[in-house]
Amino acid sequence: MTAPALDPVALVRELVRRPTVSGDAIAQRDALGVLTDVLRERAAHLQVSEGRDRDHPWTLLRTPADPDRRHLLLACHVDTVPAADPSAWQRDPFDADLDGGRVWGRGGSDMKAGVVAAAAALAAADPGTPVALLLTSDEEIGSKGAAAAAAAVAELPVGAVVVPEATGNQVVLGHKGALWLAVRTAGRAAHGSTPERGHNAVLDLAALLGRVGGALPLRSDPFLGTETWNPGVVAGGTVPNVVPDRAEVVVDQRTVAAGDELLAWWRAQPEVADVEVRVDLPPVVTPADDPWVASLGAPVLSTPATYFTDASVLVQVVGGAPIVVWGPGTPAVMHAVDEYVELDELEQAAAAFTDVVTRWAG
Repeated sequence: MTAPALDPVALVRELVRRPTVSGDAIAQRDALGVLTDVLRERAAHLQVSEGRDRDHPWTLLRTPADPDRRHLLLACHVDTVPAADPSAWQRDPFDADLDGGRVWGRGGSDMKAGVVAAAAALAAADPGTPVALLLTSDEEIGSKGAAAAAAAVAELPVGAVVVPEATGNQVVLGHKGALWLAVRTAGRAAHGSTPERGHNAVLDLAALLGRVGGALPLRSDPFLGTETWNPGVVAGGTVPNVVPDRAEVVVDQRTVAAGDELLAWWRAQPEVADVEVRVDLPPVVTPADDPWVASLGAPVLSTPATYFTDASVLVQVVGGAPIVVWGPGTPAVMHAVDEYVELDELEQAAAAFTDVVTRWAG
């Protein structure tokens, strides 16, 4: 009996109905299981490898083609950011409403539509075509699932990579890296009525942040642009009537090169007691004249993505293979209230990926 064809609309609605917020390993593992079951039902020949990391699960599915041939790798994450205030949405963020040619809900564009388009291409692939689908967790908090899967990917000869993030089905050739640092200052506690007896760590942190903008050695790249920094989280002290003896800022820096110089700058500042590296992901750039990119038959943007992706992990283990970010979805609604994905884009991506897979020789 012939297995039913994969229905992209039904599957993306099924995935959007499942809250898979970063950090919820159980929910993400369940989503990986759903996708594996759907694919094995339609392509029983697929070989499946699963990560053993309890906190950051991943699944790698590939055809039984010669393992020594170069594989086309489709790499997707199943996690989403939270829907922090559902009451602000016009629709329930997990109802996956089908309306106006769109599926509405958290993760529609980022990136469950991309997951489904990639899954449809793998389900239709000839067993002899060397193609693989990597499904990861916790991309939104630093590509932790991809990092857990990196060793398995490194064992697979990879000839090219598609990361189906939301690009409106336009090919994007790269993005900045990310260096997230927890920068801490230390003081001496005292009663709030006698601050001269203590040393205020919050004031030290404030002084540091006040001069960063003109002193941090930010670099530029002709394609990626200029590096940025953002103090995203600031914390310090315990109660109002105690001089705070500790303070911390978590800084999000988007980088165009290795982060060593930026890290060294923060550590060299006189107020700084400690710096913890939370995320360190390199930038990704694929040459515009790469022959495989030219063969994709999709428009290529002249600007990078504004966000980072699992490509920052994969670029370190695929031996120089070209990597593109290319998938269905609207970048402007990623992480936003009333997120959605256009069904036309979903179906176009599934068809385009299937065509690329069909023409892949390895």
